[in-house]
Amino acid sequence: MAKLLLTPENQIQRLNQLLNFVDDLKTIGVERLKNRPNEKSWNTIEVLEHLNIAYSLYADNIHSTLEKLKDDNNGPWEYKPGFWNRFVIEGQRPKGSKRPFKMKTLKKFEPLLPNSLNEATIEEVFNRFKNAHNQLKSFIVESRTKRIEHKKITSAIGPIVKFHLPEAFEFLICHAERHKIQIDEILGS
Repeated sequence: MAKLLLTPENQIQRLNQLLNFVDDLKTIGVERLKNRPNEKSWNTIEVLEHLNIAYSLYADNIHSTLEKLKDDNNGPWEYKPGFWNRFVIEGQRPKGSKRPFKMKTLKKFEPLLPNSLNEATIEEVFNRFKNAHNQLKSFIVESRTKRIEHKKITSAIGPIVKFHLPEAFEFLICHAERHKIQIDEILGS
C-alpha cells in the first residue's frame, strides 16, 4: 500500500468541491431527489442525511480534542497515517467512479426520515449538511496551527479504530466522496 500524505490544504479543497456538489443538487427537482433506484436503495436526500449522522458522531469529539491541543508554530501539518488507519481510510476512498468494499450500514448511521419528504425537510437536510461540512472545514483550518500528533479520537464504529485528527478529517471526507459517487449513481439511474 502506497504512502498517504495528508495536508489541510488538500482536505479543504476537496471539502469545497463536495460543498459545491451539494449546492448544485439543490437545483434538481424535489421528485428526482426523492427518487430511489430500487426499493432497497436510498434516495439522494437519505444519502445526505446519512452523511449528516456520520459527521455528527465525530463533531463534538473533534471539537473537544482541538481545544486540548497545544499550538505549534511550525506552519501547517503534513501527516502520514499508520498502516491500520491508512487501510481504514482507503477502504472509504472512491477509486475513480467506483465505491470499493460496499458494506451494510450500521443501524446508528441509517437515515430515519419521514416517508413523505416535503420541501421543508429536504431544505433542513441540505442546511445540516452545509453547516456540518463548513464546521469540518473550520476544524481543519484551526488544526493547521496545532500539535496534532498528541491526541486520538475514537471512531464512530468504536475503539477498534482511533484516529489522529488528520486521519479523522480524511476518513470523513473520503466517506462523503464515496457517497457523492452513490448520489451520481442514483441520479444517473
